[in-house]
Amino acid sequence: MSKRLMSSKAIRTAFGEISAMTLWRWQQDAALGFPKPTVNIRNRNFWDADEIEAFRDRMARAAVEKRAA
Repeated sequence: MSKRLMSSKAIRTAFGEISAMTLWRWQQDAALGFPKPTVNIRNRNFWDADEIEAFRDRMARAAVEKRAA
């Protein structure tokens, strides 16, 4: 079974051109629940695209709920 992988650059672009530091901070914040990299190839991390999409959906729902409160 083949998984779609996303590089850090692809993730940063998908979230509106966030900085590398922001992505690093998300990874360090356990309460945020950012997915761990799926694989490391030549010292570059890659994430499962489905996990990143699920994270984005969770964050969007949380923002809507916070705004509604």
